[in-house]
Amino acid sequence: MSEKNNERPKEPMANRPPVMRPAGRPGGFGGGPRGGMFMAKAKAKDIKGTLIRLWGYLSRRKRKLIGVFSLVILSSLLMLTGPMLIGMAIDNYIVPGDFDGLLRMIIIMMVIYVFSAAASWLQSYTMTRVSQDTVADIRNDVFSRLQILPLRFFDSKTHGELMSRVTNDIENISHTLNQSTTQVFSSVITVIGTLAAMLWLSPLLTLLSLIIIPFMTLTTGKIAGKTRNYFSGQQERLGELNGFIEETITGQKAVKSFTREKMVMKDFEEASIKLKEVGTKAQIFSGVIGPIMNVINNFGFAILAGAGGYLAVQGIITVGVIASFLNYSRQFMRPINEMANQFNMVQSAIAGAERVFEVMDESPELLDEADAYTLKEVKGNVAFDDVTFGYNEAEPVLKDINITVKPGQTIALVGPTGAGKTTIVNLLTRFYDIDKGAILIDGRDIRTIKRDSLRSSLGIVLQDTHLFSETVRENIRYGRLDATDEEVEEAARLANAEHFILRLPDGYDTLLTEDGGNLSQGQRQLLSIARAILLDPAILILDEATSSVDTRTELHIQEAMLNLMKGRTSFVIAHRLSTIRDADMILVINDGRIIEKGSHDELLELKGFYHNLYMNQFRRQAS
Repeated sequence: MSEKNNERPKEPMANRPPVMRPAGRPGGFGGGPRGGMFMAKAKAKDIKGTLIRLWGYLSRRKRKLIGVFSLVILSSLLMLTGPMLIGMAIDNYIVPGDFDGLLRMIIIMMVIYVFSAAASWLQSYTMTRVSQDTVADIRNDVFSRLQILPLRFFDSKTHGELMSRVTNDIENISHTLNQSTTQVFSSVITVIGTLAAMLWLSPLLTLLSLIIIPFMTLTTGKIAGKTRNYFSGQQERLGELNGFIEETITGQKAVKSFTREKMVMKDFEEASIKLKEVGTKAQIFSGVIGPIMNVINNFGFAILAGAGGYLAVQGIITVGVIASFLNYSRQFMRPINEMANQFNMVQSAIAGAERVFEVMDESPELLDEADAYTLKEVKGNVAFDDVTFGYNEAEPVLKDINITVKPGQTIALVGPTGAGKTTIVNLLTRFYDIDKGAILIDGRDIRTIKRDSLRSSLGIVLQDTHLFSETVRENIRYGRLDATDEEVEEAARLANAEHFILRLPDGYDTLLTEDGGNLSQGQRQLLSIARAILLDPAILILDEATSSVDTRTELHIQEAMLNLMKGRTSFVIAHRLSTIRDADMILVINDGRIIEKGSHDELLELKGFYHNLYMNQFRRQAS
């Protein structure tokens, strides 16, 4: 509803999202590694509370989780036996020259590695099922919550932000549950098990290894910090470039109309160069990590090999122990690096989960009272009794509105943009609840009527018609899902829509693109009227239904509207005053108050606000 946005206080510029920074929107191209230690940080406010809620979803599958973690333990322990068996093979079979014993040991090791791989695959498979089931529950819950939230919530959030929470954030949770949960647990077990094995083999060499580790951590940490900054900058530049591309493609008609192709190409090239420069630095620094880690690892490996060789010469340890220890020392750093890589991913997922839970925690529409009334045969009496309402309490949009409408009457609402016309409709449909006064239908306060019952008695045709990516037939049937094909086609005929529907490639079975993009504005409006006719409402609301169409199409729409309005109480909002000359009563609204009321001729005789509006429009049309 277009006018609603004009009536509400505007959001301060400082609080609005920047136009050219849509990096978090769904469908973004992304950039930088997905996860890993270089991922830009997103911090949660309540980590403990969010984790408890996530566990609430995960705990529905406790048996599978127990199975997953049991398999992780088994797989990790089997992998930890490998280096120990290598040492035993060297000392017990290779050095003595026992080939048969060595062959047996090789077979045992192969069996262990096969079982470890099988356990690893099974835990990955099970965890994938757990994570997908868990995320499906979260996704269903958040979407269900969206269906019961009041319009006030949607007015305060951009569509892109909500889409990001329902898609990107939930997908982030899914990826983290699937990958990070088992990997972190496995890494912890591996670190503890490896450290225990190293201490058992040689406390002295273990101490030497622990001295090298801080040096490695500090070196990689410094490089990682710099790389993280560059990747963060890359994401920012990528967001700007994506925003520029989307804005340019959407506004391609304007670009061509004003011959701004060269200008947008130049702007795009500048944004692309900035992305290239920061992206190059990010990739170069991230590429340095691997070689530096290898150098430090090999340096540490050489020190341990030298120290181990000295101990072996002295007879303190055996060659097999040295081999086992060197394998464990290499294995020790891998899980530590993996945990470091997973940290930011887990942190980002928790922040995403928190954003999703924020939507779930929003207050739904007020529930109907237990004894709420179900409308049955609606006559169409409507009354506004001293109604006052504001989108925020400090600034009322409507003040002391009194309206009495008899069954079958047509009431026209006119006035400047932002006067409060659409707000009256919002209150009648209970998209918002009034602050003061009462709205009555057939003498009954609408707050005592079940919302579903109330809204099914109202037919609404808006200026901005929304159609779904379905067939023409199903879009009309949206008005009443149990309608037969014959009833759908009859509604289309009454709405003057059949003449263009039959010219479509597949007639009523033509599939519409997103929001009816393959139809004209007038055709979309006629389908919306057909949908309302099919609903057969007792009370009709027409909000600027002809404001965006040409004169010829307007005649078709007006004829369809007359068919729709027959015998129904109708509220018509119109800027074109010529379309409401035959209304039973015209209410002139300005600054939230009804300042004039009467028929078209009566209001012209007053030579007041309505007269000025009408004459100004008449002069503009004549010129």
